[in-house]
Amino acid sequence: MIATRGVRVRIPASTANLGPGFDTLGMALTLYAWIEMKPAESTVFHLYGDNLDGLPKDKSNLIYKVAQSVFKEAGVSVPELEISMYSDIPLTRGLGSSASAIVGALYAANLLIGSPLDEHKLFDMATTLENHPDNVGASLFGGIITAVWDGSHAAALRIEPPADLEVLVAIPDFQLSTSKAREILPRQVELSDAVYNVSRASLLTAALASGRLDLIKDAMRDRLHQPYRAALVPGMARILDEATANGALGTALSGAGPTLLALVDRRSNRREELKQFLLKTLGQEGITAKTIWLKPCTDGVTELTMVNEISLLDLIKGEVKA
Repeated sequence: MIATRGVRVRIPASTANLGPGFDTLGMALTLYAWIEMKPAESTVFHLYGDNLDGLPKDKSNLIYKVAQSVFKEAGVSVPELEISMYSDIPLTRGLGSSASAIVGALYAANLLIGSPLDEHKLFDMATTLENHPDNVGASLFGGIITAVWDGSHAAALRIEPPADLEVLVAIPDFQLSTSKAREILPRQVELSDAVYNVSRASLLTAALASGRLDLIKDAMRDRLHQPYRAALVPGMARILDEATANGALGTALSGAGPTLLALVDRRSNRREELKQFLLKTLGQEGITAKTIWLKPCTDGVTELTMVNEISLLDLIKGEVKA
């Protein structure tokens, strides 16, 4: 049965790779997008916020196309939709903006028709669209996920984030497409580099699962992608080398970048020192950036109560205020 009143969902941002876990490790973050979806007589879009400027407002929109893939999979026809969206997740900055849109559209469309598809199917569909499971898995399930993808099916294990883990992101004032960041990577790597990453990704996963924050510094090091991508984000190499001496547990390029991410012990008294180090290092390269303190988000995509008397924007204002 189609929910004629529509549905609303909230989707967390995500960071991927966490250094050595290339296309494998992801973590949901307390930065969100919201989607409202209703059946309509003709398709219309309401896109709010600067982060959605320039996105199409017709049936070429990603949200619409992903929703239609759900309806097709379920054998249901809902050709016309009213779609509203607001997002605090900056586009093409390495914080999972496309993954959050994909997961939100899949989840909302599935809810709209009575949830005939289970989470495993939605995960497979999301990973097929995104081409890797780390961001979509984090936005779908929340927490920290380690995931695999064989080209047809994705599998993930969710890890509850350590209670004292906090995240500082430095978001440069320029965009970097995932495709550009992937093009710069080599097609082959040395065996020693592969072993280096496998060992550290394994250690990082175990450290996060067991709450061993002291092991993160060594575990977050990488040789598969960050050394090659450093040229795309001036100042990044220095940050990766020196941030732990300035208060970070460990640092990484967030996803494909250009956002840089530092894991921090929330009990640390060096938070401001770390923030200033990130901003100063990027500033010395002529890069302006903003920093945001975030937490790992323990919830994945979440259905919100649909109250037609309350607009999506008013709902979001209430959530953010709360």
